[in-house]
Amino acid sequence: MRFLLILLMLASQGLAQTARYKVGLIDLMLLKRQKLGAITLTQQIGADGLELDMGGLGKRPTFENQLANDSIRQVFMDKAKELKLEICSLAMTGYYAQSFCGREEYQQSIRDCIKTMKAMSVKVAFLPLGVQCDLKKDPSIRDSVVSRLKIAGKMAEEAGVVIGIETALSAKEEVALLKEIGSPAIQIYFNFSNPLKEGRDLYKELKILGKNRICMIHATNKDGVWLEKDPEIDMIKVKKTLDKMKWSGWLIIERSRDASKPKDVKGNYSANTAYLKKIFQ
Repeated sequence: MRFLLILLMLASQGLAQTARYKVGLIDLMLLKRQKLGAITLTQQIGADGLELDMGGLGKRPTFENQLANDSIRQVFMDKAKELKLEICSLAMTGYYAQSFCGREEYQQSIRDCIKTMKAMSVKVAFLPLGVQCDLKKDPSIRDSVVSRLKIAGKMAEEAGVVIGIETALSAKEEVALLKEIGSPAIQIYFNFSNPLKEGRDLYKELKILGKNRICMIHATNKDGVWLEKDPEIDMIKVKKTLDKMKWSGWLIIERSRDASKPKDVKGNYSANTAYLKKIFQ
């Protein structure tokens, strides 16, 4: 009996490593930005991996990134390996508030993120264009956004990594934007909540973008209810859509927290992790 249990455990671990869809969490949303405890909590919650943040940005030329320190970075990597978790991506969330398209210095932050990615064998970085580079509200900044993403794309291509951007545009508009940028290293980091809040068809948006333009997915909606109780998302239909597209990759849980228990980090993310694993794995 004990031997059978061991076999089942090994099979489960192997499945997690080869699964078509993997479920990840975000250290920032676990309230543990660049804290080692985020890795332990991710393992306790039952996710397959973790997106680590690059740290604060503010008006500095680059991120306040402790992962640039060799010894600190190694501790994070060792802990993830010990708990059989993957560091699936690095997030440049400092650009939610700071202007990627307007600030004088932006290349150093991209360069530092890519350097950290290479050191940690991470293939995807998240870059939100944020409120100050909202192409929907201010089309006049498009030239700046495109020119800077072309430079970032070239840097990412040379390093063999991908930068996933989040925009306020529709899928059709994002396809046009990616064509204008013209780099395979700049892709879309899709967020379920963006089409939903604009009244667009989530499933059609996924199909318009297609398999090769989506690097990763924030697989949640706005806060309010857990994913399994959200009437706006038919997760089985999402899976069928992604299956048909032959897409595979990471589904990252960002929000969809229960409004009645907003501070219950472990409870909220455990419920959403279990639900996504039930549907996708």
